[in-house]
Amino acid sequence: MYYRDHAPPHFHAIHGESEALVSIETLEIMEGRLPRRAWSLVSEWASVHHDELAAAWDLARTNAPIPAIPGLD
Repeated sequence: MYYRDHAPPHFHAIHGESEALVSIETLEIMEGRLPRRAWSLVSEWASVHHDELAAAWDLARTNAPIPAIPGLD
C-alpha cells in the first residue's frame, strides 16, 4: 500500500518479478498477476486481515502512519 495511492482501495502484492494490485473490497486482482501459489497465500492473508487493510487504506489516504499487518501463521 502506498500513501496517497489512487482509488479504488487496493494493495500491491509483489512476488519476485510479479506484481498485482488487489482490491480491498472484493479481494480480487485488479491488475497484474501472481503465481498461483503466491496468489493463494496473498488471498488467504487478505481475507484474514480485511478490516485491517481497509483501516490502513484510510490512514494512507490521510498520510498517517500505517501499522504493520502480521503475516500468516
